[in-house]
Amino acid sequence: MMKIQKQLSLLCISLTLLLSLTLASLSPATSPAQTQTPTSSPTKPLIPTSPQQPPNDNNTPETSTTDIVQILKQANSFNIFIRLMKTTQLINQLNSQLITIKSGGLTILAPEDSAFSELKPGFLNTLSNGQKLELLQFHVVPDFVSSSNFDTLTNPVRTLAGNKPGKVELNVITYGGNVNISTGQVNTTVNGVVYTDKHLAIYRIGKVLIPSEFFPAKKVVVAPALAPAPVIDEAKAPKAEKEKPVSSEDSSSQVVPTLTSGGMRIHMCGTWVVLVVGIVLGGFYNMKY
Repeated sequence: MMKIQKQLSLLCISLTLLLSLTLASLSPATSPAQTQTPTSSPTKPLIPTSPQQPPNDNNTPETSTTDIVQILKQANSFNIFIRLMKTTQLINQLNSQLITIKSGGLTILAPEDSAFSELKPGFLNTLSNGQKLELLQFHVVPDFVSSSNFDTLTNPVRTLAGNKPGKVELNVITYGGNVNISTGQVNTTVNGVVYTDKHLAIYRIGKVLIPSEFFPAKKVVVAPALAPAPVIDEAKAPKAEKEKPVSSEDSSSQVVPTLTSGGMRIHMCGTWVVLVVGIVLGGFYNMKY
């Protein structure tokens, strides 16, 4: 009896295992694991993303329009830059380019309000409308520059202000994860990304980029030349007059001045000799005749 019960127990266990295997074979087969192709890590941007930046949308339809003013207003720190773009009508030009653009794009280097407050008081009022437009165009690069591609730019970087060597030049230098911008007169850094999509990139900068031609040329003060020394004619000794031949008649009566006492004595002696000789000759002549 015990033997029969053991056989029944083994039979039940066998049937249970067989049923489990059958049910497992009837369940849907699991799909084989798919091999994932390793993807390269995205290039790390050189510029930190601004907290106000809206998320990148690379799937934006081509027909959509981007409102630059609205983007800057949302950042809430570019009021002066917005006002200048409106008064110079540069914003109309930029919006038109974004609508018609199919490749490339625009890069705007936007100074914050604090950057304008660092300018010399009344500086903007000294500029003509043409200079204000050129000043703003100097902040726009006519190409799309992503935050990781600043190190690929070739200096001097071309801007909408045109090509004026030595006057309107923008140089970009990347080092240690920073982006430095120089105009020759102003040096600043890119502090963050305000907005970026496929065709437009807006970055905040710490100073207003002023072209070199806006600064007055330093006048080189030339020391006055020393006046030439007056020409002093050397005193010329008067030429001695030619001595006239002394006649025999004047030789007896001519007195030559002398400077020494010895000469005076010789002269006096000569005079006495002449007188004595004259007297002797006179007496001799009287005795003869």
